Amino acid sequence: MTDLNIKKIGVVLRPSTPELRKSYFKLKNIFNKYDICVDIDSQSAKMISEKGVEFSKLCQECDALVTVGGDGTLISTVRRSFDFDIPVLGVYAGNLGFLADVNLSELDEFVSNMINGKYRIDKRAILKATIKKEESEISMYAFNDVVLTRSSISSMIHIETLVDSKAFNTYHGDGVILSTPTGSTAYNLAAGGPVLFPLTNVFALTPICPHSLTQRPVVLPGEYAIEMRTSDEKALIIVDGQEKHELKLGESLHMRLSKKRVMLIHREEFNYFDVLKEKLSWGE
Repeated sequence: MTDLNIKKIGVVLRPSTPELRKSYFKLKNIFNKYDICVDIDSQSAKMISEKGVEFSKLCQECDALVTVGGDGTLISTVRRSFDFDIPVLGVYAGNLGFLADVNLSELDEFVSNMINGKYRIDKRAILKATIKKEESEISMYAFNDVVLTRSSISSMIHIETLVDSKAFNTYHGDGVILSTPTGSTAYNLAAGGPVLFPLTNVFALTPICPHSLTQRPVVLPGEYAIEMRTSDEKALIIVDGQEKHELKLGESLHMRLSKKRVMLIHREEFNYFDVLKEKLSWGE
């Protein structure tokens, strides 16, 4: 466990949900009760007619971030804040998530436990993806997955894949998912990929509707570097389902797990297997 000395938190609310205004003030009152200052991201603040702080400044001035919403809000916040090395706590508004595991009704008890050292920090892998063009590069982070897929529904895509600069496979079908352990229960699972324990340093390559049944999901060590390019005119890159880019002929997509990890704050008793059983209805 990493010791936290939290004096100020920054709050990010689920977008397009102004009804979270009451939840924000309830959360703010709870943290203030324990002498922890609260600021709010400027976009979230605008949504609930309050004054806020620009996101990068929020990350620089706060000791931790708290998201209110679901896993999507937490994933977006992790990606945006990753360069600031700041831990993130997910408070869910709705159903229990794979990542956001503290309910607003439980927050008072959680904060009381947290300031007394009763919490845990999970360090999870994140992907760094770089699109290499002729004269430029575009880099981004993916907490769940990077999907390389066809740009047109009328044809298959052909993806040449290299591992540590050596030829590995050519995928023919609808595309390929490169998934982190955290993202293994998302699109990867729906496409028939394996569930990976979230604290491992591996990733999965899972073909999407492959043309050949010999194309199967593969789990690779996290230190490997992946390069993908397409023999088609262009392809679509989707990052965590939140960001899209075009990969043109002659360009390449390079991916590897970052040496740094994401820090997620959890309840001390948080158990990933309990979440799996509840979310996937295992054992019923």
